[in-house]
Amino acid sequence: MEFVYKFPVARGIQATREYYIAMVPLRMLGRLFASDSEYVPPEYRAQRRLNETRIPVISKYILDNRDTYAFSALAASIDGSFQYTASELNPNVGILEVSMDARFLINDGQHRKAAINDALQEDPSLGDETIPIVFFADKGLAHSQQIFTDLNKNAIKTSNSISELYDSRDKIAVITRDVISRIDFLNTYTDKEKDILGKFSSNLFTLNTFYSANKLVLGPSHPDDKATDFLYAFWSTVTLHMMPWQDLERREITKVDLRENYIATQNVVIQALGRVGSYFWKNPEYDMKTYLSKLEEVKWQRSAKVWLHRAIMPNGRIITNKKAIMLIANALKQAMKIPLTNDEKRVENEYLKEVRS
Repeated sequence: MEFVYKFPVARGIQATREYYIAMVPLRMLGRLFASDSEYVPPEYRAQRRLNETRIPVISKYILDNRDTYAFSALAASIDGSFQYTASELNPNVGILEVSMDARFLINDGQHRKAAINDALQEDPSLGDETIPIVFFADKGLAHSQQIFTDLNKNAIKTSNSISELYDSRDKIAVITRDVISRIDFLNTYTDKEKDILGKFSSNLFTLNTFYSANKLVLGPSHPDDKATDFLYAFWSTVTLHMMPWQDLERREITKVDLRENYIATQNVVIQALGRVGSYFWKNPEYDMKTYLSKLEEVKWQRSAKVWLHRAIMPNGRIITNKKAIMLIANALKQAMKIPLTNDEKRVENEYLKEVRS
């Protein structure tokens, strides 16, 4: 048996089977793993088909964050002969020699591999950096497919909220965290880990809700200190004049009452407030605090006639689409006597025709 690949590795055992972890230079990935361009039916593959649209996104992440990017290990099966030789000092550290006829099949990480190869075309200096690869012995297609399933089936996608909590590159995420932490009511009742709250959750909002609303406020603007100051002023003023929130603070209503009888904590309402905030962001000559004080006059009860077909269906369910966000924002703007955009006027007229018919 002729060997060509020699990897310094650490050996481990899972489910009585050996596996090996190697630190592989990025420039080696293109040589180790075959091209993904040829179509193979899914039943004859050990992984999902490569999604080409993901590659430039991941590649850009590498190149834009050249000194801070991070990748987890790839997982691969060795289809062919190999042998492990332990060092004299430690039986679990040694050299893995792989036959030149062997194939390496990626079980997890094909998009990372493809993106790295893409980034190397633009920045060859990446080639000397390394990525860990966990090597398993290939025991046939069925076994490789099972490895892929096991690695991906039990993986849980992180929530948007916790991603935004930890993300230091996304400026709107950074600003949102800062603003929420400085407003006592929002900080107390905003879940910074989950995207969906249970019926009996101690929280009323999610971090992702305010992140999404802040994106509506700022639009394409580049987030800066001015944006931070504006968003802090905006959400502080909203909190001050949202009477159901203030009633909860004064313990005049409970969280159960607030959830069941009002719409003031619904995601679509926070997004609608984001649309309102966008108006003041684009028109700083208007006294935002004076206009937002009109929120005190808004009837936030679910039973209020203004919300029927706008935010609430006849069966009592909340409407959660983009049209509902605009219609709720329209109602708030009209209460504050600020003008609607042409798109908002069009959607409002359509809504009024539907209600009257």
